[in-house]
Amino acid sequence: MPDLSRSQVVVYGAVAVALLLVGAQALRAEGGEAGSPARAAAASGGSGGFSVSSDGGDVVVDVSGAVRRPGVYRMPSGARVVDAIERAGGAAGGAQLEGINRAARLADGQQVVVPARAPDAAAGGAAAGEDGPISLGSATVDQLEEIDGIGPVTAGNIVEFRDRQGGLSSVDQLDEVSGIGPATMESLRGRLQP
Repeated sequence: MPDLSRSQVVVYGAVAVALLLVGAQALRAEGGEAGSPARAAAASGGSGGFSVSSDGGDVVVDVSGAVRRPGVYRMPSGARVVDAIERAGGAAGGAQLEGINRAARLADGQQVVVPARAPDAAAGGAAAGEDGPISLGSATVDQLEEIDGIGPVTAGNIVEFRDRQGGLSSVDQLDEVSGIGPATMESLRGRLQP
């Protein structure tokens, strides 16, 4: 084998380093394209045919209320409340979708409750009287302010909390809202229904 000059060794070394860098870049780009199973599921169109990823990035949610197939579903990480509703067969007739934040991201263990319209509201009848309970899933800030001990800030906090959670299944969940103490909880229990 002939002896290599110093300049030939430098050139061959530079070529080897360049090839390694190009190979590493190609591998990195290939890994970014394939992505995680959750990203692949999101790119496939969202609500249909969710795949379970092997990296544990999925979330499990309980979908109940006014949906066609209530149940517990495994969803890809990053899915939204609207995806969970679609996975549960879509909203049932009489669902009040305005009562929940369909754009909220799902969290593991979350319960998504799709509220149903009140029978008199669906028939175009009068709203519940002053003493009748207000639906927690659809209560507005103005309706919440009518409850003793609830001001505009607390009413806004309640609506924001409900939307962040994707709906609430119990009035007792409101004890997590800032500004709600035991006396206020009693007022809420008397005036709200899930």
